[in-house]
Amino acid sequence: MQTGNFRKALCTALLVAVSITTAAGQKISRADSATAIPTNTLLRIMRAEDERRWDPNVNVLLGAKYPITRKRAALALGRIGDERAVPALVEALQADTDQDVRQVAAFALGEVESPLGMDALISVLENTRESGEVRARAIEALGKIGAALPRTEEARRLSIGQVILNVLAAERKEGATTEAGVRNRELELLGLTAVLRARPADAGKVVVLFLSSADPRIRADAANTLARLRAKDGVAELRMLLVTDQSPIVRANAARALGAAEDEQAFDALLDRALHDDDLRVRVSAIRALGSLKDARAVEPILKRASLLSDRNLRKRPAEVNELLELATALGRIKQETSNPELRMWLKEMSESFDHAAPEFDFALARVWPAALVVGSSANLTKKKAQESLLLNWRSGSSRAQGLGEIANLPNAKDDNNLFGMLAKAILRDMLDYRKSRIRIKTLVHSEYAIPEVLRALAAFKPTDMGEVLRKHLRESDVIIRATAAELLAEQPPDESNARALIGALPVALRDKDLNDAALSILDALGKQKTKEANDAIKTALASSDHLIRRRAVALLKANGVGDFSDLIGTVKTSNTDADYRRAIARIGKKVTATVVTTKGAFTIEFLTEEAPLTVDNFVQLARKGYFNGQTVPRVVPNFVIQTGDPRGDQNGGPGYQIRCEINEAQYERGAVGMALSGKDTGGSQWFVTHSPQPHLDGGYTVFGRVIRGMDVVDNIARGDTILRVIVNER
Repeated sequence: MQTGNFRKALCTALLVAVSITTAAGQKISRADSATAIPTNTLLRIMRAEDERRWDPNVNVLLGAKYPITRKRAALALGRIGDERAVPALVEALQADTDQDVRQVAAFALGEVESPLGMDALISVLENTRESGEVRARAIEALGKIGAALPRTEEARRLSIGQVILNVLAAERKEGATTEAGVRNRELELLGLTAVLRARPADAGKVVVLFLSSADPRIRADAANTLARLRAKDGVAELRMLLVTDQSPIVRANAARALGAAEDEQAFDALLDRALHDDDLRVRVSAIRALGSLKDARAVEPILKRASLLSDRNLRKRPAEVNELLELATALGRIKQETSNPELRMWLKEMSESFDHAAPEFDFALARVWPAALVVGSSANLTKKKAQESLLLNWRSGSSRAQGLGEIANLPNAKDDNNLFGMLAKAILRDMLDYRKSRIRIKTLVHSEYAIPEVLRALAAFKPTDMGEVLRKHLRESDVIIRATAAELLAEQPPDESNARALIGALPVALRDKDLNDAALSILDALGKQKTKEANDAIKTALASSDHLIRRRAVALLKANGVGDFSDLIGTVKTSNTDADYRRAIARIGKKVTATVVTTKGAFTIEFLTEEAPLTVDNFVQLARKGYFNGQTVPRVVPNFVIQTGDPRGDQNGGPGYQIRCEINEAQYERGAVGMALSGKDTGGSQWFVTHSPQPHLDGGYTVFGRVIRGMDVVDNIARGDTILRVIVNER
């Protein structure tokens, strides 16, 4: 008995670090560190985080004896996000004797997003004798605070942005004198992401300096920042990187930046990379850039490449499916209403070969040959085909709707006398009326899932009766249809009829059990009505049991000048129990994996049990129930992510509850596994894997795992592939 207790105590006290390597070649340190915190203390911290509850006892833990406890308390205060924690976090940042505690305090101040932490963060950045890691987290935090500032605080945002640029410029000047050319890698990387968030004026001039870094990751992130800012700086340097850099991520991001800058001089280099680069990520980025340039010289070689791919057996070369879809989209962007018969027929044949369920081909057809989408042998036959597409395969109906909606962007398509526009609107109305089609089928297979795209497509034409159409769909049973109708009503000028309909729809939405999308969208639309009646309706949401709904209502009422009801936000009514928290804590320091078996093969995730214990627990519990089995992969964006975990298959589904974000310092490298969100604390079951580093996601989406085997399988997955099963292994 005593020996067993001694061994248990020894295992709890020791900090056992294990190094593993992911499939992307990244080393992960798995530390048993959190187990050094007493279980009851960790339990209190996790419960407060999960409930988003201000707990003075957690604040007190910033003065605990052991740095590991102070560090965990600081992270919790950041996640809870209560401004009352700022003074204690500032004191920890300035005075704690442990470097790790100071850098987590800086990270936490960024999570709270309060301007009250600005001065302390700036002071740390100006102190060049401070630890590089602490300064790196301080610049990251400033970027988050700048991004969160309201429009009324534009001057303050610009001042934050200038501080970020000054620090980066000074760092690059000093760093260039070192042997490796990089003095503080983390500061440079997090600083470039901070620029993305704060968006200071003339940022491109400073970001360009980092294109010549000796570190390929810094070059890649600099190009990524320029692309996302749509800056036109550094195009000459980017052209050189596109052609000569050894890193495929650098080449891919250089292509993206050149496309965003619409640099016509890069055409030849982009075309060469689109056709000949060995790395799919580079080819895809170059293809998209050519679509942005809209240079007709690209049509023939791109079509030749596309035809070659489509002639192959794509089952044996699955990764090329994603490239094919990108080529189709680019062809649609480059060419508009062309008489090129080869291009027309290829797009039509490919749409048919994908069972009319790939919107990329319908998008391109809408721009190249709109008649193919709207003209049939008779009006009745065209109507029947449109309705059948909804009834037999909702994905086909959704794809067709997206193509028809793109016709609205053609010249004069919104005019009542434009033939293609008139026909497209008529077909979309027929699709909305699919229940009266008299088409006999054995089973309706979620036909309603296509209706949101049909509504968006019809709204693109701005018909005079759009308000009436949307008000009608506010009464639908499907939550996502009602949410979409409310979103589109919010885009219309304030209107008494719309306001009445939204007010009437809100009580129904507040009673929705599984999804809160309709309630949140209706609240947003009511917020734009700016009337007493609309604001009074918003107040009723303050009594909702849903924390997200209460939080949204408070924000809208405050923005409308009605008053500050922040005290009514309260805490989250979590379904987690002490047993759930203890189960999550028990995994910390252990190796927990999940093998995801798909129709393209299997890949293995190792979970970050310390960084995101409750997110990991949620995934493990769902997997053991077979929740993911049989689900499709509804979203694949090459050189970005694959996303799955949606039981609906339209990227709108979930498990019927939300989990809180567990934002941590892990980065979105290649093979990172993260929770998909539609806003803070909206995660549930949808998750994604990154194809390449995505620094703009760092500190904004929960990283809860890494792919350690099978990244080639992840790269080969295409939209529509299926998850067969998920096997969890806990050691």
